[in-house]
Amino acid sequence: MKSRIPVIPASLFGIVLGLIALGDCWRAAHFAWETSTAIPDAIMVAAEAVWVVLLLLFAAKWVLHRDAARAEIEHPVQSSFVSLVAVSTLLISYLVDEKSHHAAVVIFAIALVSALAYGANFTARLRRGGLDPTTLTPAVYLPTVATNLVASFAAAFLGFHSLAVLLFGAGLLSWLMLESQIGFRLAFNTSLPSAQRPTMGILLAPPSVACMAYLFITGGPKGPKPDNVVLGLIGYGLFILLVLIRDLRWMLKQPFNTSYWAFSFGIGALAFDIVLARARGMHGFFDWMAEASLVVATLVISALAIATIWQLFTGRLLKSPPAAR
Repeated sequence: MKSRIPVIPASLFGIVLGLIALGDCWRAAHFAWETSTAIPDAIMVAAEAVWVVLLLLFAAKWVLHRDAARAEIEHPVQSSFVSLVAVSTLLISYLVDEKSHHAAVVIFAIALVSALAYGANFTARLRRGGLDPTTLTPAVYLPTVATNLVASFAAAFLGFHSLAVLLFGAGLLSWLMLESQIGFRLAFNTSLPSAQRPTMGILLAPPSVACMAYLFITGGPKGPKPDNVVLGLIGYGLFILLVLIRDLRWMLKQPFNTSYWAFSFGIGALAFDIVLARARGMHGFFDWMAEASLVVATLVISALAIATIWQLFTGRLLKSPPAAR
């Protein structure tokens, strides 16, 4: 049994985030243009199925391959991705709410406590110093920024408004604190190794997910016309997307592997923000921009899904390149 069960990296949970982000885009499209709910429902079912499989495999790793699990959680770069287990579970809690509110609240509470505990431990380790600055990548956003902002979105959806605002503040200020540190490291230290460059896609997530959370704090799909905070966050997200497009050739220096899912959540969340803003009354250039963003997010995340399925059936899914030092 030990030899047959694959040892999965925690970063694979990024697939769940990307699929749910795409499903949310199509749910927002339903409010904007009254499109069918069949597409987002199918995507969300696929996301839940992937989450269940990955959660079982991740638990099996801790039972059967404890040394590998400990090495991952102690690694200066890979440890950031461990938080995706809790982040994906926070998103699953909001999907479960459609079937049972009580079950959703229980899953949310467990995921939130786990996420905050891991985020606090991760941040405390950073504060103690002595780390190699070249190990600082955009993945460092995940234990604090991603967990708090996604938890804020889920809390707002489940009806915990005050908690959602508290988590929004924690995620937003964590993002602003880390933004300058990551920018300084990328600009004035050695260039990221090719194996780590796909993590640049995570740069798009903080403004996009912050906007996502803020939209639900202020009413969700049926809220008032978006205010200047929404427009400002979307504007910064679009600028980061432009930067990433400009550096795309530099980032995609290695053959496809699951690390490229790092782009999916940010792209999906940004498209969701734009489409939902259109649904809440933004018109003018938002009319065509919402349609374009939905098409782009669908094409990008679908391409990632197809490539991943192909690697699964050809036996190359878990054959990642050697970790960069």
